[in-house]
Parts: sequence; C-alpha cells; structure tokens
Amino acid sequence: MAQFDLIMPKMGESVAEATIIKWLKQPGDTIELDEPVLEIATDKVDSEIPSPVAGILEKILFQEGETILVNAVIAHINTSADAVVSAPVVTAPATAAPVMESTSTSSPIAESDTDYRSASGRFYSPLVRNIAKEENVSMEELEKIVGTGKDGRVTKNDILAFIPQRSSSSAPVAVKAQATAPERIQAPAVSVSGGDEIIEMDRMRKLIADHMVMSKAVSPHVTSFIEVDMTSIVQWRDKVKSTFEKREGEKITFTPIIIEAVAKAIKDFPMINVSVDGTSIIKRKNINIGMATALPSGNLIVPVIKNADMMNLIGVTKSVNSLAARARANKLSPDDIAGGTFTVTNVGSFGNVMGTPIISQPQVAIMAVGVIKKKPAVIETPQGDVIAIRHLMFC
Repeated sequence: MAQFDLIMPKMGESVAEATIIKWLKQPGDTIELDEPVLEIATDKVDSEIPSPVAGILEKILFQEGETILVNAVIAHINTSADAVVSAPVVTAPATAAPVMESTSTSSPIAESDTDYRSASGRFYSPLVRNIAKEENVSMEELEKIVGTGKDGRVTKNDILAFIPQRSSSSAPVAVKAQATAPERIQAPAVSVSGGDEIIEMDRMRKLIADHMVMSKAVSPHVTSFIEVDMTSIVQWRDKVKSTFEKREGEKITFTPIIIEAVAKAIKDFPMINVSVDGTSIIKRKNINIGMATALPSGNLIVPVIKNADMMNLIGVTKSVNSLAARARANKLSPDDIAGGTFTVTNVGSFGNVMGTPIISQPQVAIMAVGVIKKKPAVIETPQGDVIAIRHLMFC
C-alpha cells in the first residue's frame, strides 16, 4: 500500500499552529490532485488545504476544533492505484493520543487535545509545551504561571517572561508572573431584557477583539496628530485620474499615494520599521506596508504590500487595488497578510476627521489618515500672509 502523510502546512512565518475548522472529505472519499481536503484557521486567516496527491482518504488523525502544530501529520491518504477503504477509519477517542503511522523523520509527532491538559485540567498549547520541554520547565512550575491568554491560558509571552525570572529568583512564580503580565480584567455582567437581540460574534470578530486587547496590554499607545496640506496632491489626482485609469486599467485613489509617501518616509527614518522582542530591537530590512481593509461583514483585515519602497506609484496602486478586491471577496492567501512591518489605516473613508488606531503587533506603529476637507488656512507668500481654501487632512 502506498501511503501519503498529509501534514498541517505552515501558513505564515509566525504561525506555529492551526485549528481544524471542517473536514471537507471523510475517510473513504476519493481525493483528486489539488482538491481541498479540509478548512483550517490560524490567528491570521482561514484557508482550505488542498491535497498534493490523488488517492483515497484513509484515516483522519484529528477532529474538527482541535489545534495542531504545523508539520504534524493530520491524515493518511492511500495513493495506490487499487486503493480501497473497506471502512472509515478515524482517530481514537479524545482520551488517547492518535497513533502516527508515518515513517517520515521531518514531521514532529502531534498529540491529542487531552495531552495538552494537565492533571488539573488546564490547557497548554503545543507551542507552550515545546518551550517548557526545551527549557526544562516542570508541570508544577507551569501550573503556577499566571496566564494572560483566553480563559487564563499560558501564552508564549507568559512562559518566555517566566524563564529568566525562574533562573534568577526563587520568589513564587505567580507573584513574578503578575509583575510582567497585565492583570486579567473581569468584564462586567451585561443584563438582557426581553426585546434585546443576542448576536454571537463570528470567529474573525472574536480574534480581532482578542488581538486588540492584547496589543493595548503589550504596548503603551501614544498618539500624536499633524495636519497635512493635501492640496497639491488633490489637484494632481483630479488632473490625471482619467488618463491614469485609461492607461493602466486601474483607478487611483489617495491610499496608494499615501502608502508610497509612508514607504519613502520609512526609508529616511528606518527606526520606525522595527519590532521589540523583550529588550532587543529588531530592525526590519524590508518595508512591508499593511493596509487596513474593511470587509462587507464589518470585520477588518490587513493585507500587506511587500517591499513597498521598491515600487513606483503604478506598482503600489495595482497592489492596493488587487489586495483590497481579494480581501472583500475572501480570496486572500496567508502570505498576503503576513510580514507587515508598518500599517496604514484610512479612517477618512468613513468620513472621520481623525482616529486613534491600535498597533498591529509585533509592529511598533500604525498611522491613521482622516478625511480630506476643504478649510480656510493661512498661506505664507513672499508678498505676505493670505487666507486661502486648502485641502487639509489629519494623520
């Protein structure tokens, strides 16, 4: 029998695990080459996973809702020409870890959800488990760490903050962890009356909420505004937009013009293009500009223009329009939203004069641009100051 091990693919440079949303195929089903087998979700994007081979799905090793490490074997596909599955084969119950039949040495052995829970029932993600194993952190020590994740879970940052304290101090772990991790705030109880409608958040909205709270806890947010005179840009765009669209087949908005300016500014001030890792500052080589994009569902996603500083205005315009269209059609790939080093969000598209956005971690800054409005302004000229109508924008 020719067996192919289907693995959990890596869905971005910072993605270590993914959750199975839905199996599109069941044991015994025939699979064509590049046919989607399952849907997975990471903290960045939802994706369908195609099969790299044709055959019959023989065995599913993990069920829907389970979170799996990347590169772990998640299913077996029989690729022999006379493949026949007599009965559907699924994983053992959640009380036992699935048996891996792979002979590959490159894929780590994954564990069941039960194996990620301690005797007390506390859940630890595969990533936290791996860090604990590498750093010789005992289960007793893990149990004492105050988790800042959802439902009190220990996050990567929690255990990484604990490790240096563990080696340098004998103080109780919970006390030390609380010194570095923000205290979890209990949300107030909300009363519901008979005429109220309760709407369950979708997965993306829950992720956005969690990420925003996390970002505010990780970084002090300091906001400043300047008012920019956009008159020359407005006049230039009004002059060229028709010919630009005819020549390039693309509409030119203010967004690519602003993104091009941001990329040039980052070139001049590269220390804004960084991430902070503990006490280390990582200075990014590439200038990858994220553009916050509103979706029809009301949610928000941030596709990324890679190496924006190497593009001219035409290139940036084409990238902006393509990414925005694919975002609204739910056609973005994981790579389209990975690797951002600075983010721009246009709150002016909603008519807002200005806004105070939340940083997209692990970046250190985000810029919001407001609506462009005509206003009277004082203009300095060689003949003296005059009051004129100008196109002004806060950012």
